[in-house]
Amino acid sequence: MSQADPKLTHEAVQYKHDRPPITCRFDPKGRFVYASSEDFSIQRWELASQKKVAYVGAHDSWVHGMVFTPDAETLITGGFDGRLVWWSATAEKPTPIRKIENAHKGWIRSLSISPDGKLLVSGGNDNLVKIWNVADGTLVRELAHENQVYSTLVHPNGKFVITGELKGAVKQWDIATGKMLREFDAKALYAYNGGQGVDYGGVRTLAVSPDGKYLAAGGLHKGTNPLGAVNEPLVVLFDWETQKIKHSQEAAGVKGVVWRAVYHPDGFLIAANGGSGGAYLLFYKPEEAKAFHQLKLPDTARGCDLHPDGIQIATSHYDKQVRNSRMDAKKG
Repeated sequence: MSQADPKLTHEAVQYKHDRPPITCRFDPKGRFVYASSEDFSIQRWELASQKKVAYVGAHDSWVHGMVFTPDAETLITGGFDGRLVWWSATAEKPTPIRKIENAHKGWIRSLSISPDGKLLVSGGNDNLVKIWNVADGTLVRELAHENQVYSTLVHPNGKFVITGELKGAVKQWDIATGKMLREFDAKALYAYNGGQGVDYGGVRTLAVSPDGKYLAAGGLHKGTNPLGAVNEPLVVLFDWETQKIKHSQEAAGVKGVVWRAVYHPDGFLIAANGGSGGAYLLFYKPEEAKAFHQLKLPDTARGCDLHPDGIQIATSHYDKQVRNSRMDAKKG
């Protein structure tokens, strides 16, 4: 038997663009890697051939939300222009299938989709979480936060929406009724700097462990100088049942922000860190507070995703590269 070994992770392939990528995703079938870019486009690379296709002309600002329908045929994007756009995920010359103008007033920061592919969840700077019908783009309901919504996640069981905001509140909602059920306290991911007058931090990413026992909320802490980007990455790990913090998962000697975290099927968490300290992939076990492996990567990382094969990890970087790293298998 063999399995992916994080400690054997190494950079395997680079995909280049002429502007810095922002966030990245593999499609559910593992054929392509997609990355949004500072030129307002989305770029698609076929893994087998490295052929590149551009999605252009639909957004007037950066795209930070990207999700796929489970059949991997439709890509939905959300931009800082407040717009939602439906695309073919595989077209040779992609054009928008559907646009929703002013889906949010201001930035759309996060998108997630239900396991059955029927509902889309968006979160934005207007303090709102919105649930949409994927088939026709109609609005199903709105959920209100007190502050800007930075992250959204549909629970793997399809019954709950989990959302995270600027000041560290993480809320669990009933997806069928829109009722807020519970709130988790991730205030360690938020700081206010009175001297600079800056609200800083936010719940940048959410992930539920494969066994359903843990909820991970990622971002930054120790934000002593927000305008100077002096801060450290942090994952607040909650026990799902009790809502208690199991660990505040840190990284030794690393500066930056956990921009995105995803769970591996084997139960460990993979987090992309980027900031003034450069780029790292951080690997955490639920029973430990410290990262059990820290892989330094070139230049600042801004996002990550795990391939369906559980071996490849895509990271998007400020140096105009999307990197595909591999966790080599260990024998056992």
